Amino acid sequence: MKNNSRYYFLLFVLMFTFGCKSKVANTTKKSASTEKPNILIIHVDDLGYHDLSVNGSKIYQTPNIDALSKQSVVFDNAYANYPRCVPSRFAMMTGNYPVQNGDVPDDGFEMNHVKDNKNFVKNIKAAGYQTAYFGKWHLGSEESLKDFGYDFSFAAGHAGSPISFLYPFNKKKGKGANKKSPIPDVDAVSKAGDYLMDVMTDNVAKYITNADKSKPFMAMFSFYAVHQPLEAKEKDIKRNRAEIKNFDYGNLPEYINEGTGRTKMRQDNPTYAAMVETMDENVGKLLQLLKDLKIDDNTIVILSSDHGGLSNDGTNKRHLATSNYPLRAGKGWLYDGGIKVPLMVKWNGKFQPKTDKKSIVMLMDVFPTVLDIAANKNLDTSGKSFLPLLQNKESWDDRMVFWHSSKARPVNTGDTKSSAIRKGDYKLINWYEEGRTELYNIALDPSETQDLSEKMPETTTRLLTKLNDWKSKF
Repeated sequence: MKNNSRYYFLLFVLMFTFGCKSKVANTTKKSASTEKPNILIIHVDDLGYHDLSVNGSKIYQTPNIDALSKQSVVFDNAYANYPRCVPSRFAMMTGNYPVQNGDVPDDGFEMNHVKDNKNFVKNIKAAGYQTAYFGKWHLGSEESLKDFGYDFSFAAGHAGSPISFLYPFNKKKGKGANKKSPIPDVDAVSKAGDYLMDVMTDNVAKYITNADKSKPFMAMFSFYAVHQPLEAKEKDIKRNRAEIKNFDYGNLPEYINEGTGRTKMRQDNPTYAAMVETMDENVGKLLQLLKDLKIDDNTIVILSSDHGGLSNDGTNKRHLATSNYPLRAGKGWLYDGGIKVPLMVKWNGKFQPKTDKKSIVMLMDVFPTVLDIAANKNLDTSGKSFLPLLQNKESWDDRMVFWHSSKARPVNTGDTKSSAIRKGDYKLINWYEEGRTELYNIALDPSETQDLSEKMPETTTRLLTKLNDWKSKF
């Protein structure tokens, strides 16, 4: 009897001991994959602030992004660092103003000079993250992505826009010679009838599904949409054509004069509308995938755009995509139509959904924020982490930020060389070669129609001095 008691006692001890070890091992394995959040950055090309129905569009229906916004911290004063693609993307990836030796990078730029101690992606990778990039890079070759710290890339390289959104994607549809760089990878995994946005999203989904579950991932999906060429699925074009035909624009003119050309005032392009809506559908697919994989609570989703929508032409009159009204002007301009962008950040249970109507944030702040979350680290750049804003600890309503647009395109988008500063509610734009300055109170006059430069000479002089002081450093 005594021997039997000792046997059962030893058996109990062994079971308890190994059971606890097993439980600890499982807990350790689980915590390794969940202690840091996954990060998915969705960056849309040429998407205007008012191209979302949640921001007032009556033509484009974006239910998935609208739903995302209700679960996110939404920044109502978010800005691109430049009103065109290459400088804007350079600023976002480096966390700095896109100015070098008094000028900004442009098409053909190779981003190969970022030191490791200033490289956000390499530092995020060093913090234990898998890193991947999908879509529009426009900052160099495929090799430059690896040099910059991305483990994996798909359909990324020199291309600034697709040759076609319709398969085959690297073959021009219609007349004229093709001068664009091809998009790598996409044709090899596609077939007749495929649409580029869908192919891109499928490959992002494949990566997320197959990612190493023992490590978090940081993936950036940069849509080639909704940039030109304007090409969409025929059924979506037909639906939008009918809706636009029946829409009452009232007394709103189709165009007004701006700079050397025109500003489009109506969102009435059915093909562009179809592209925006397809983009939204694909965002919805990825959000649903995160839920299906049960990783949505531990995945931060950041959605943004690289600058305002294409609403302006110049001396060369052309077919325009959208309208940013009631914001003034669009792509190419330092009026808010060219630089104000959607920016929303979701982390279920961690960031309380709200709309921050005061804080001024920029795209150059995105990767400092991501690195702060991933590694609690700061690389001392002009951009700064807005994690304190996400956590309701700070407000940046009096922040001072700058722009310098030295690559004006009066032929294509009607703008001329200018610089700008915003501090608090006031924004000053200086056309430095023309000797012309305008001042606006953005809080009271978001359409920038009431120039206050003559009524408020002291404020104008003070802001212009600060702007020129900033410019004197480069």
